[in-house]
Amino acid sequence: MKNLFVGNMSFQTTAEDLRALFEPFGQLARVHVATDRETGRARGFGFVEMPNDAEAAKAIAALDGKDVGGRNLKVNEARPKSESGSGPRGPRGGSGSGGDRGNSGGPRSGNSGGGRKERFSNEDYREVARQPREPRW
Repeated sequence: MKNLFVGNMSFQTTAEDLRALFEPFGQLARVHVATDRETGRARGFGFVEMPNDAEAAKAIAALDGKDVGGRNLKVNEARPKSESGSGPRGPRGGSGSGGDRGNSGGPRSGNSGGGRKERFSNEDYREVARQPREPRW
């Protein structure tokens, strides 16, 4: 069973359009077009599951870079969520170009250099006096 990622699709592409595009290459187990939660509009990518690995390889070879709806499709084998880095987005660790922010020599300077900053914990502020909260009215 191969799960294929189909990217750079037109925003008007539907699951039926995607199914019609992939059916000539073999049997399809599932077709999913990602949609925006708020607008319901397609997000420009989707997934196709094909039970036969050989048929999936043929579909990738034939459709990767093909012009569909004025856009060149990107078709490849989908990677698991943890590997692709998708999921809930938190504060992104940049390249550290904003001065000396990442490694300031403080208690957390043992950063592994992966570009990610460690999150603050309560221990960082244990000895700091608490500020009174403003009332919410």
